[in-house]
Amino acid sequence: MKTLVASLILFSATVVYITIANKNTKQMTTKQKILKAFYPIIMWAGKSKKEAVYNSNQIKPLVDFYSFKIELNDGNILDMSTLKGKKVILVNTASDCGFTAQYENLEKLYQQKKERIIIIGFPANDFAQQEKKKDIEIAQFCKKNYGVQFPLAKKGVVIKNKNQQEIYKWLTDKSLNGWNEKAPSWNFCKYIIDENGVLVCFLPSATDPLGKEMKNALGLN
Repeated sequence: MKTLVASLILFSATVVYITIANKNTKQMTTKQKILKAFYPIIMWAGKSKKEAVYNSNQIKPLVDFYSFKIELNDGNILDMSTLKGKKVILVNTASDCGFTAQYENLEKLYQQKKERIIIIGFPANDFAQQEKKKDIEIAQFCKKNYGVQFPLAKKGVVIKNKNQQEIYKWLTDKSLNGWNEKAPSWNFCKYIIDENGVLVCFLPSATDPLGKEMKNALGLN
């Protein structure tokens, strides 16, 4: 009987917690609400994985980063050459991932530093089919629930295969970027490009956009 009561109390507390954590969400599925509520735990658990890779020798790319153009999810084209002089963060994103709540801190970082930093999200369905939405649905989801204003690319492929987007081929091929071969290992991996078009580092999913490691990589400390 005591075990049953304890289980009911735990269940009730969990329901209340999820409800409070999602008081400002709109048109989220039950799964999305649960993932958002337990995002802090997911982030904490993921920090034990040390996957970050840095361009410690400051190797320059063999193919110019600024030669690329990206189709955004609204059909417009973003020319990378217009981003010269800014740091660029490229993030592969998904709506049904445990790290989806990172949209909030990515947007905060963008709003705080958009004179110096541009963030570009790359929605992809490459990991556990966690981004099944269409482009317009993705944009609406991000805007309504996380206030996202930074650019989102047209949904595509970020992992290494024949359909991989050109910009991600550059990011994951050292014959193009000069040194890095590491592809995204899950949703919300980050690549940072400096003001001169040099790939600075790869940061794993559990890297908080407002955390110390990100700030160090961006030179904000």
